[in-house]
Amino acid sequence: MRCDSSHPRSSDASGDRQYPRQSLGGLDSPMCPSQLALLQVLFLMVPEGGRPQPSSSPSEAVPTPSTVESRTQGGTPQSSEGPETHWTVPEISTVGPTVVTPSAPGNRTVDLFPVLPICVCDLTPGACDINCCCDRDCYLLHPRTVFSFCLPASVRSSSWVCVDNSLIFRSNSPFPSRVFMDSNGIRQFCVHVNDSKLNYFQKLQKVNATNFQALATEFGGRSFTSTFQNQSPAPFYRAGDPILTYFPKWSVISLLRQPAGVGAGGLCAESNPAGFLESKSTTCARFFKNLANSCTLDPALNAASYYNFTVLKVPRGMTDLQNMKFQVPVTLVSQSQPGSPLLAGNTCQNVVSQVIYEIETNGTLGIQKVSVSFGQTNLTVEPGTALQQHFITRFRAFPQSTAASLTRPRSGNPGYIVGKPLLALTSDIRHSMTLLQSQGDGTCSVKRHEVQFGVNAISGCKHRLRKMDCSHLQQEIYQTLHGRPRPELVAIFGNADPAQKGEWTRILSRNCSVSALHCTSCCVIPIALEIQVLWAYIGLQSNPQAHVSGARFLYQCQSIQDSQQVTEVSLTTVVTFVDITQKPEPPRGQPRMDWKLPFDFFLPFKVAFSRGVDSQKGSISPILLLCLFLLGVLNLETK
Repeated sequence: MRCDSSHPRSSDASGDRQYPRQSLGGLDSPMCPSQLALLQVLFLMVPEGGRPQPSSSPSEAVPTPSTVESRTQGGTPQSSEGPETHWTVPEISTVGPTVVTPSAPGNRTVDLFPVLPICVCDLTPGACDINCCCDRDCYLLHPRTVFSFCLPASVRSSSWVCVDNSLIFRSNSPFPSRVFMDSNGIRQFCVHVNDSKLNYFQKLQKVNATNFQALATEFGGRSFTSTFQNQSPAPFYRAGDPILTYFPKWSVISLLRQPAGVGAGGLCAESNPAGFLESKSTTCARFFKNLANSCTLDPALNAASYYNFTVLKVPRGMTDLQNMKFQVPVTLVSQSQPGSPLLAGNTCQNVVSQVIYEIETNGTLGIQKVSVSFGQTNLTVEPGTALQQHFITRFRAFPQSTAASLTRPRSGNPGYIVGKPLLALTSDIRHSMTLLQSQGDGTCSVKRHEVQFGVNAISGCKHRLRKMDCSHLQQEIYQTLHGRPRPELVAIFGNADPAQKGEWTRILSRNCSVSALHCTSCCVIPIALEIQVLWAYIGLQSNPQAHVSGARFLYQCQSIQDSQQVTEVSLTTVVTFVDITQKPEPPRGQPRMDWKLPFDFFLPFKVAFSRGVDSQKGSISPILLLCLFLLGVLNLETK
């Protein structure tokens, strides 16, 4: 009987193959899959009490690296990195080597800049990106003390190659190795892979009743059930924390509010707090039954209510409210003070339509400067008057150069990140591609939705037609559909530079065709725009980068008669992303068992069967033995 002496081996960067040896019955000799198969067949013929029983108890003690070293008989000493913690590896097959990527044992905060020279989550030049632990602009030696977690690819993870621990007698690998336990309680012998391209993706932790509390304590924040008074103030703000404000006139501590729209109508929710380091924009609507009374009495319409307070630099400032060094006043960007709402005849003047907060921060030293600017409008007093308000909060590092403050955030570095704006270029001006947005009454708004990369979306609104000739009407609706300015180029990558034309691709466009119409009194106008974006992943599979391959605008049109009294038309914009990634060939599957048995292997069974038939017609022992043997073979094939 012949067999090959190859066994699961460890991986190393040099490509050398180190084969472990197997031990059975005190013999240190290689074993082949055929011998292992015969042993399992023989176990089927042994009484149940004499058969070795595998342990499936997950509570059984797992061998630590020191116990594995004691079995190596002069082998390479095992790794001692990190504490000797028992790690689990979920869903590991014992048929052959399996690549798994659990979190690196002994994960510690280190200096990330030499390890990750390319920081893919650094999207804002000159400013600190939230939870991006490799961002140099954060100037944090230990990012985990400020961030609640680190974004994927901002820290380095580890990869392991694992096989069943029972197959390993001695490890000759020069790389660190550990013994893990999978979800079925089976020990797995794992070797650390020294391959940088496998150092990013890792499997999620499984949450159960045993580790739920430990994970909630390690990664969780404040609970809704905890009271605000019985906790001591934090020494500094963490990302996402509400910003504390103080009203000296009433000696009241509150939060910096950023109203947001809720429900189908987008009504303003006043209690929505602004989060520390979370730059975002919100839009909401207000409806007035009696604007004549609300004009001067509603604080949401008065600009003074948005800056008649101070902001606490750090949360611990609430313990000493008389100390002004912990408070920052809210200053106006413009020199002139905005006017208060005034009811003049049938018009409510100086109504706040937009609020923009600019907040400068300095790491753990907290908030250093807060400025505010306003947009105001006039409303006509009539039943059911509606107002759409916009609230913008921006954070930037303090101090910051003017050039860095003018740079717009990236949508990826280099590849696009799903959910980030799709970048467009018009006459060397970079902007985001947008979709239609409706107001509270359904008409088209000046504000528009940003097209988010990888997110299919549809939006619509009603456009009111004005008296004009056909060509001007077509031009107006085209501009309403694609926005102003009209996108000419789309960025291939999320960090495209407007000065580098090779980093942009032209948008294909197909307008409405009027050549097929024979109506002289008709006007063909566009009513829908479909934006189609083709994209794909490129680069290493361990760290793929999304890039845009092409984009085009497709318009749908309809004709209207000049004699028809059309006052409004419904417009629709749609964006679809199509993944055209060409994936490489799948890896080679697990090796199948090659049965090589002697030509006379079944001779004893044939002789026993023939004798049994001649001597004892009623005996079934040979048939039973043959059935047990075949059952063992089928059992091996199914595993």
